[in-house]
Amino acid sequence: METFTFPFDRQKIPKNGIYILFEKGESAHKTKRIVRVGTHTGLDQLPPRLYQHFENENKDRSIFRKNIGRALLNKDRDQFIEQWELDLTTRDAKARYSDSVDSKKQEAIEKEVTRYIQDNFSFVVFPVDDKKRRIDLEARIISTISLCDDCRPSQTWLGNFSPKEKIRQSGLWLVNELWKTPLSDKDMVELKQLVDFD
Repeated sequence: METFTFPFDRQKIPKNGIYILFEKGESAHKTKRIVRVGTHTGLDQLPPRLYQHFENENKDRSIFRKNIGRALLNKDRDQFIEQWELDLTTRDAKARYSDSVDSKKQEAIEKEVTRYIQDNFSFVVFPVDDKKRRIDLEARIISTISLCDDCRPSQTWLGNFSPKEKIRQSGLWLVNELWKTPLSDKDMVELKQLVDFD
């Protein structure tokens, strides 16, 4: 499959599908180790979802960005992590917390997160048009990887500094759908057909 790195051509990304992320320095099964699996719920929203992760400097629009920031701040034992945790999405939240957040520091951390993601992550994508099937397949892929003893992170993996125990335990930048129902033989047949698109 074609592997994408930043900057990537959004025209080459299917409008609906699943993305699989890899991270520099991480390997498993003699190849690149999967560190995150993701999709989207809205129609035709896969390219915008990847934009939110790789380019849009707003951690409240991307839990992936928020988790990278958490790990970077925790690694540096930076007390700003308490402010980073605040979700400023709603108007009420902005009114309540905006005065207590160091906006210049937040902007600097957002840029650091962007640099880290753009410099260290690559991904593949494959189309899955049906929303229900897309979400189910994403969950089963995540579970399969989390249950694999050979898909463990390296000692230098940034996620080892995550304050989220599930990220540290799973070796994935995820906290949901871990250690649940893995891919069945039937799923694997379908998956092979999906990734073999042209």
